[in-house]
Amino acid sequence: MFWSLIVGWTLMAASVAIHVGGLTAALRWFRGRPQSFWGWTLHFSAIAGWTVLLHLSEIAAWGVYYLWSDAIPDLASALYFSAVTYTTTGYGDVVLPQQWRLIGGIESLTGILMCGWSTGVFFAVLNRMFSQIAEEPPAPRGAP
Repeated sequence: MFWSLIVGWTLMAASVAIHVGGLTAALRWFRGRPQSFWGWTLHFSAIAGWTVLLHLSEIAAWGVYYLWSDAIPDLASALYFSAVTYTTTGYGDVVLPQQWRLIGGIESLTGILMCGWSTGVFFAVLNRMFSQIAEEPPAPRGAP
């Protein structure tokens, strides 16, 4: 059990590292302030796409570990199990052997935390958009 906690913590730390690096890069890349509806739409779409890519990278890291450790016999099943565990969907059609189940639970907790963190970043960008709109002078009457 102690070994499972160490492995789970290591994979969780890897997920955090991917998230920190990826979100930091995204916030630097998307530092500009769009000035229009379509600009903000593109901005949010890019951030959402990048964030999904980060989550998929984290899911892949867990899945590759399951395959490497022989907890799940093939890559497709390992990635599938990892995705439904990370997202806390948990269909139960693919399960880990008993000695690996604690690691699956740690992946679920990690997924909840990473999705919550992504939501927080998305909310911060939305808040920035509303702050920018509030700072803009009102359009003159009769203007489109």
